[in-house]
Amino acid sequence: MDWQQQQQQAGFITGSPLPTAQERQWAMLAHLSTLAPYIIALPFIGFAGPLVVRATKGQESAWVDNQAKEALNFQLTLLIGYAVALVTACFGVGIILGIGLAGFGLVMAIIAGIKANNGEVYRYPATLRLLK
Repeated sequence: MDWQQQQQQAGFITGSPLPTAQERQWAMLAHLSTLAPYIIALPFIGFAGPLVVRATKGQESAWVDNQAKEALNFQLTLLIGYAVALVTACFGVGIILGIGLAGFGLVMAIIAGIKANNGEVYRYPATLRLLK
């Protein structure tokens, strides 16, 4: 499904093909809330922010739900990567993998937050779509 089809399918509150300013802010919050755990050096709990946004505002807006679900899928994929990094840490590879995953997650969350604020549907690269 391409970007335009996703925009049409989302079913926004206003019936317009574009999300409202409030929807864009909540979607941006879903993506950027994943950055908060980096401040306390626990990037593996980044799924909490999108989960809260999806549980609260995802019920009101299909677009916010879609973006929160995308952020949640990405964070769950990173969580699997962190588990692999932890297991392989004794070989030295895991440390490099963990740092790389944290950096990748940081950059992708910022890009996704900017795209969501612009009203664009964003799909993270290399993400397992665990939640449909």
